[in-house]
Amino acid sequence: MTRFFKTLLILTLLVLPALATVDDALSYALEAAQPYVKEGFTVREDYWGGDMARQQPKAITQQLFKGNEYWFWAGTDVKGSKISVHIYDSEGNLCEVESWQKGQLSAARVTPKRTGTYYVIVEIEKSSAERTHWGMAYGFR
Repeated sequence: MTRFFKTLLILTLLVLPALATVDDALSYALEAAQPYVKEGFTVREDYWGGDMARQQPKAITQQLFKGNEYWFWAGTDVKGSKISVHIYDSEGNLCEVESWQKGQLSAARVTPKRTGTYYVIVEIEKSSAERTHWGMAYGFR
């Protein structure tokens, strides 16, 4: 085996588990969405994910429309961790009408009073890992 192929094999073995972990975190978020799908929410194909350090929140901008109702679901695959999701309007006001947090799962619901840009803040509040993989999906009706 040439040196190039050995290096490629090693890199593949190192990268694939990291990608699978983000996919696992997203699968937790989608699992949290299931009861809401039964209530008529459509899960969008858009999703976010990656890894982040504890207590270093990530802001995601999202265009939301008046008249719709949205749920944002987040999850992580690290047992014993705590993730949170909160939604703010363009003026920085907390605007979610409902939210919950259950260990490695969290969700927030918003019914925008006007169409515009909103900020979804995701944060790993507690984790045994230095960097924690997370995934987030959203749905509307």
